[in-house]
Amino acid sequence: MTPPTGQHTGAIARAAGSMSVAVFASRILGLVREQVFAALFGAGRAMDAFVVAYRIPNLLRDLFAEGALSTAFVTVFSRQEQRLGLARTWRLANNVLAWLCLVVGAITLVGIFLAEPLVNLMAPAFGRIPGKLELTAQLTRIMFPFLLFVSLAALVMGVLNTRGKFFLPALAPSFYNLGSIIGGVSLTLAAPFFGWQPIVGMALGTLLGGFLQMAVQLPLLFRVGYRPQWVLDLKDEGLRQVLKLMVPAVVGLSATQINVFINTFYAARCMEGSVAWLNYAYRLVHLPQGLFGVALSVATLPLLSRCAAAHDLPALKGALASSLNLAMLVTIPAALGLMALSTPICAVIFEHGRFTAFDTAQTAQALIYYSLGLLAFAGVKIMVPAFYALNDTRLPVLGSFLTVAANFVCINLTLAALGHRAIALSTSLSMVVNLLFLGVMLHRKLAGLPLASLLRTLAQVTGAALLMAGAVYLAHGWLSAWMGPGLLARLMVLAACIILGLALYGLAVQALGVQAWRDLAQQMRLRSSGEQ
Repeated sequence: MTPPTGQHTGAIARAAGSMSVAVFASRILGLVREQVFAALFGAGRAMDAFVVAYRIPNLLRDLFAEGALSTAFVTVFSRQEQRLGLARTWRLANNVLAWLCLVVGAITLVGIFLAEPLVNLMAPAFGRIPGKLELTAQLTRIMFPFLLFVSLAALVMGVLNTRGKFFLPALAPSFYNLGSIIGGVSLTLAAPFFGWQPIVGMALGTLLGGFLQMAVQLPLLFRVGYRPQWVLDLKDEGLRQVLKLMVPAVVGLSATQINVFINTFYAARCMEGSVAWLNYAYRLVHLPQGLFGVALSVATLPLLSRCAAAHDLPALKGALASSLNLAMLVTIPAALGLMALSTPICAVIFEHGRFTAFDTAQTAQALIYYSLGLLAFAGVKIMVPAFYALNDTRLPVLGSFLTVAANFVCINLTLAALGHRAIALSTSLSMVVNLLFLGVMLHRKLAGLPLASLLRTLAQVTGAALLMAGAVYLAHGWLSAWMGPGLLARLMVLAACIILGLALYGLAVQALGVQAWRDLAQQMRLRSSGEQ
């Protein structure tokens, strides 16, 4: 018999909530960083160039540093410490660090040397606009060393996590955003004195931010016992284990990077500013993705792993259902709320300085289409750890490449009609395809999922969220006409609509008897009363 999902709901919600605090700080600062970009550069030639230039080293960062390498290193580091002792483990850390500097340093030099061909490969349409390809190549050369800094930061974070230090590493990305904002703005203002284009200052600020993300962790690294030592031993068994574990992760992550490449390639062919509009819109939808999808994923993995290790499939299905119910409870209203208030949200956050009302409209349209995939993103993030807990890495990789195919087909079918919006739509629909594929495969592997419960939650939550979205859309129109067009008035109206939406949604799910809401409310009452 499947254990009561309320037990899982409370445990997962508490863990996800603590994770969300660290994510929230970084994402909010990241949003402030985008506001700075919007005010200083709007959404034209300079921002298009910056976004593409930043993505080139960032593709490798996600592939090798913060994804595959850090996960593999933490696994082997922890295993080595138990088996061989701390001294040998520190030697492994120095060996991995030395090879990382050599390999990523070489990649960085090649990237700087081949910056223009790389830009021409990712965004060939830039060559049709005088100076745009050259500017993008210049920014790429400046930002490529960012790859080395964040790779080292990810490795240091892995070491600190294995030593039981989580708070500072979790805050490190916030220092990246702070360095990008403060350093970037200062250097942008100083750029004319050096004969630079202003956007060059933001590129240098990005480099400074990457350095700070690494440097802020170093004092704590030395305090936990690390001492630098030159080790370069390719025959080291620990290093080989790290490389062996990295391979399947790199293969799985490569599908995501292929999608980023495809999206950038087609966005560059759309109207000038399209790359920037999509980037701004994705930053907005990225906030609930991180707060809910990533946090739920991280919180669910240990519980799923324990259930799988004990061969307790009913408990595993119960934990999985609890996570999916929670995901629906928070992502569906977030998605419909973003869609209903897309234009006022974009206007209040971005429409300052060089960011025009036309830019707001184009960004808002992209935001609507991105929001369609919010639930699918969270669902995939929750389901993939279930496969890992069951020692199955093949199906998530297959799902990732199925996503690439769906994305490519959808873009080509809709690009002519929708322009840059087609890229946002295809991103969402391809994620839905991945969700359905993984759901069917899990249903087969687990001999059935509690579909009746999940579909009931989906129907109830969607009904409540639609009521909320319709109400806030109408309320915003009425309040805007009453309050007037000023920035303070728009901010107050938006805040009032968000508060109204939260209240209406809470009342609706309570009235509809949504089980996940009841479980969550009960856990919160128990926690506040000190019973747990």
